Order: sequence, then C-alpha cells, then structure tokens
Amino acid sequence: MTTARQLHLGAFMRPVSIHTGAWRYPGAYPDANFNFGHLKRFARKLEAGKFDAFFMADHLAVLNMPVEALKRSHTVTSFEPFTLLSALAGATERIGLVATASTTFDAPYHIARRFASLDHISGGRAGWNIVTTSNPDAALNFGLDAEVDHGERYDRAREFYDVVTGLWDSFADDAFIRDRESGLYFDPDKMRRLDHKGEHLSVRGPLNIARPPQGWPVIVQAGASEPGRQLAAETAEVVFAAHGTLAAGQAFYADVKGRMETIGRNPDHLKILPGVLTVVGDSVEEAREKRALLDSFVHYDSAIASLSIALGHDATGFDPDAPLPDIPETNHSKSGRERTIELARRENLTVRQLAQRLGGYGGLAFVGTPKTIADEMEQWLTERGSDGFNVMFPYLPEGLDDFVDKVVPELQRRGLFRREYQGPTLRDHLGLPRPVNRHFV
Repeated sequence: MTTARQLHLGAFMRPVSIHTGAWRYPGAYPDANFNFGHLKRFARKLEAGKFDAFFMADHLAVLNMPVEALKRSHTVTSFEPFTLLSALAGATERIGLVATASTTFDAPYHIARRFASLDHISGGRAGWNIVTTSNPDAALNFGLDAEVDHGERYDRAREFYDVVTGLWDSFADDAFIRDRESGLYFDPDKMRRLDHKGEHLSVRGPLNIARPPQGWPVIVQAGASEPGRQLAAETAEVVFAAHGTLAAGQAFYADVKGRMETIGRNPDHLKILPGVLTVVGDSVEEAREKRALLDSFVHYDSAIASLSIALGHDATGFDPDAPLPDIPETNHSKSGRERTIELARRENLTVRQLAQRLGGYGGLAFVGTPKTIADEMEQWLTERGSDGFNVMFPYLPEGLDDFVDKVVPELQRRGLFRREYQGPTLRDHLGLPRPVNRHFV
C-alpha cells in the first residue's frame, strides 16, 4: 500500500508503561516512574525516533483499588506532569511535551499560566490534554464528598476551554516592545482583559504572561462519550482515542470529523490518534511469547481491581469463571464501561479472562514483527481509522528501543513517517495552524 498521508506518533507515558506488569519484566527499570535519568533517556530516544510528542498522563489520586492490588502496580503513582515536562524541555530540543490537566479540580487561570510557561520554556512544544476526571477519590482530595456529574463535568470543560484560550490571547503577539530608550516595556493598547462571567466560571484576566510561542499550546482531548465527541469536534486538535478494532476506529473517525465539518471546522486540523500497545519480535510467535510473559506478571488482585475501575462497579464478588453479569449504569466514565462490556461480549470472556486482560492492558495491541506492525498502522491510516497512534510500550527500555530501532525505520522506508522534524514546534510536527488572537484580529 502507498499513501501521501503520513503517520503522527505520540508516546503515551504514564510516565512509563501503562501495563501493570511492566516493572517486573526481565531487564525493565522497576524504578522508572521516579527516576529522572531513565525518563530523560526515554524522551531523548523518542526524539531520536522523531516522535511528535511525549504524552504525560496523570491522576489526581491514588487509584481507587484495594491495597492488595495497589501494592502490586507501578501505574498508580507518578511525578506531577508540569514539573517533569519542564525538566524534560531542557533535556530535549524538538519533541512535543503534552501534559494532562483536569478542568474539574483546577482553576483556568492556573492552567493557562502553567501551559503558557511550558510553551515558552520549551520553545513552542507544549500541549494540553483536557480531562474532566471521574475518579471519586480525586473528588475527596479536593474537598468534595462525591464526584461531579458526568454532564456537568463536560459543560464546565467546554467553558473552561474558552476561558483558558481567552487568557492565552491576553496580549497581542507584538505587545512586548521592550524599548530601552523610551522605557516602554509593553504596549497597553495590546493587552485585553477577558472579563468572563459564565455558568461555572468567573475570570477577569488578563493573564500575566506573554502569549505562548504557538499562540495556544496544542489542545488534546480523550473523551469518547457523546459529550466528549462534541467537545473534541469543537475544541480539540488531537484526540487520544481508544478503540479495539479498525471498524470502531473508522466509525469514531468519521463521526468526529463529520461533526467538525458541520460546525465549520477543517477536519484536517484534528489528528485522531488511538492508543496502541506494541510488542515487537523477530517473529510473530516471539512477539506473542513476549506478550504472554508480560501478562503473566499481572496478579489477580490487580486484575479484578482494574475490572472494577473499568466498570465503575465492584467486581470482586463475581464468579471468576462465569460470563460477565449485567452491570448497572453508574456516574462513572460511560465510554470506558461500554468498551469493557463490549470486549467481554465480543470475545466471550469469563470474568477471570476479562480481568486478566484489563489488569495488564486490555486495549488495542499490535503484537508482531516490525513489518506486521507497520502493515497494521498503514491500514488504519489509509482506511481512515486514524491519523496515527499514541504508542504505548510494554516495558522499558527494551519495548521503547524495539519500536524506535525496528518499527520506525520500517515506517520511514515506506514513506509513512518523517525522517526529520520539519519545524521547531509541536504544531509544526502535527501540521496544525497557529491560532489567530481573537482579541487582536
């Protein structure tokens, strides 16, 4: 297959592997979550592989699972994203730096200021992953007795986006004159207050920092529910999707891009990047053996806890060797719950099998040789299932090195992926326009 389109590749780091057994894999760095030397090595390796971005996921609480499961998982704790990515900005030159920040438990002024700072520090490489946070334990960490209703979270997120981007536009691009002779540091006619008063937020502004080098840091979003898709169509420039099949990816791709056309946005100004776990072997059989070994390091306590989180319902009382029973609807993330139930039904999995799958990583996975993995990525690109992928590595450093050293050259050989960066900013990597300042058109 040949195509004029090229893949975009982000690295989904949490801050390392999403697979809960990764830290136990032979040769893996068990302390990588809190070892800056290792994290710096990963970022530099990804930059050598010309990845678009290092994507730092985040949680605002220790995940709500039993202690017996918590004590076995490396995915429940990590550095604070801005601190880590600011440090990595000084250790890298081109790779984008995407941080998760919640609209539910933070103030828009804080988030606008942090991302503007990261964009300046990195020379225009910042991206904001907008999340609405459904973890009830996070609510307790911020003085709330219960999590915020699903619909209300998305209503607030939409208003939050308007406020943050409005704050980024507080100054014209040429507002800071810094004229030594006149003593004029900035032109006050090129500064605007936001004066926002909405249903959820009241923010005066202006932001006390110059407009970011990219105009706005790149907007990333991951919601797959009805409100999440609409928010993506209206605001996002990258969507971190989660689909287990090409058909599901194609349906999501067509839906969100179609919504963009309906509201007058250019569909090319949004890149849809499903998450995919990649396990590379010299043969398909070897790759499958690596995946089986990796999954074998997941303890059942962790597995059943992961299933409970995915369902938003306590699964510890289910019969492990029976099919998944009917699950009542909750205020939990609806898209995650529906994906989990659909996986169980599609593959006729028992509770035990489903838990073990989710306990490690239950989403899309490409397990094979550099050629077969490149084949699958090319098919998703050419058949409009995605614009690329957020790659998740099964264990580090080997899993990351395998992808960069073996899969990336195969993609480059096919003309599917860049050999060099075309510009200094994350927007350059993604082919996204620089937003016009709405206050100074």
